[in-house]
Amino acid sequence: MFSRSLYAPLLFSLVQLSISTPQIVTPPPLPILPLPSYSQLKWQQREVIMFLHFGVNTFTDSEWGTGNENPAIFNPTGLNATQWVETVVEAGVSLMILTAKHHDGFCLWPSKYTDHSVIGSPWQNGHGDVIRELVKAAEPRGVDVGLYLSPWDRHDQRYGHDQEYNEYYLAQLQELLNNYGNVREIWFDGAKGKNAANMSYYLDDWFSMVNELQSSINIFSDAGPDIRWVGDEKGFAGETCWSTINRTSLSIGDGIDLGYLNTGDLKGTDWLPAECDVSIRPGWFWHEYESPKKLHELLEIYYNSVGRNCLLLLNVPPNTTGLISDKDVQRLREFRSAIDTIFGTNLAEKWYVNASSQRGGEGGGFGPENVLDSDHLWTYWAPRNDQDKEDYWIEFKATDDGVGFNVWVSTLIPFGRGVLFRGEGMCHISRLKKTKENNEQRCWTKISKVNAGFSGGEARFQPLLLVFIGLRPTDSSLKMCYNVASESAMCPKSRAPT
Repeated sequence: MFSRSLYAPLLFSLVQLSISTPQIVTPPPLPILPLPSYSQLKWQQREVIMFLHFGVNTFTDSEWGTGNENPAIFNPTGLNATQWVETVVEAGVSLMILTAKHHDGFCLWPSKYTDHSVIGSPWQNGHGDVIRELVKAAEPRGVDVGLYLSPWDRHDQRYGHDQEYNEYYLAQLQELLNNYGNVREIWFDGAKGKNAANMSYYLDDWFSMVNELQSSINIFSDAGPDIRWVGDEKGFAGETCWSTINRTSLSIGDGIDLGYLNTGDLKGTDWLPAECDVSIRPGWFWHEYESPKKLHELLEIYYNSVGRNCLLLLNVPPNTTGLISDKDVQRLREFRSAIDTIFGTNLAEKWYVNASSQRGGEGGGFGPENVLDSDHLWTYWAPRNDQDKEDYWIEFKATDDGVGFNVWVSTLIPFGRGVLFRGEGMCHISRLKKTKENNEQRCWTKISKVNAGFSGGEARFQPLLLVFIGLRPTDSSLKMCYNVASESAMCPKSRAPT
């Protein structure tokens, strides 16, 4: 039994606890539809993924096979999928997409539905399976696998007969999605020759089967539904490249609007980010006489793909031995090293940062200091909703002079479109310019200059957010992430540089 002297303080403590005022937390800003799916979000975080073009074309020194190749020519006697995987791991890549079947119709796995495959190859006495080799090598290293299955098939006689070929294609698709574990991306290429037979693809059936058999997969095609083509094979996205687009305005194959794919649509109703495919060599398949792109070329591609809100799909083709060539491996090492050097250190981590306002006031969880932390996905700066939208700004001041840099900008895509800037989506790499204000030299970047609307038939362009950084640029580099969540943000006119 409690004594009276002990009971009274205990009762007071309980009463005090029961009437204490809970802390009021400001909720996050409303999301802006459409939103990315979980698999789209994970896909965008990869930045760079790898394409592997490999097949009979590797042995015929061609890009598009005829479909008449003898499977016996496919004989990669030194094939080592572990070497492929180790190469991409060194390059900082976590997803590899293999051409399971290219336009020539030759299958890199022992399909039950055709003999135009590794079954007819001397490699492993006709018992080989390139996809199985890749999956076995990738899993222990935590590397994901994607598969490319060409809709256009120059070998199979059913092509051009809608029902028969779609049944064949769906059967092969089922083989790939049932027998090789988790497939993270499936690639439906819209390319086909001008003289190809007319063919209706049962896309709805294809997409339904994919989603039924694989729960965490992204479907790529010219028109999505999860990832769209960027519209070129140079690895360059449009300077403005929205993750949103109208799928009803897209088609697969002939007649597609390449410009629309390249830029997306600010007012698009579908979240459909772009993937930039390009080869490390001039061709997609390995050719002995070709060499990989120079490092500066790869970096320029990186800036214009990853730096413009897209994923870079870099093709690195295995050679006739079944290995990735040494000079390609070396170039990939140089590429990764350069990216790590350029963006590996956040020089702004301890800078002073100030902003026009912050949602919820001080302590509300949305302050400008969030843009400098290591969480680039779930912490962010958000201004007040009631603020004049022409007065949104954020400013950084360095403790040291003489530092130059690139700026890496990202918005909070789980909340939708968020702030509107060039390359809106996951990230945008912006190159800073110099100006003088009140005799102080500054660096600045506009994020961004986009079409803000039409007035009297004339487009009005305004910067949506202005970032000031008070230091002098030299030749160093900087990575800063601004996770900004606001529907729109206009820079203060009085502070805009000339």
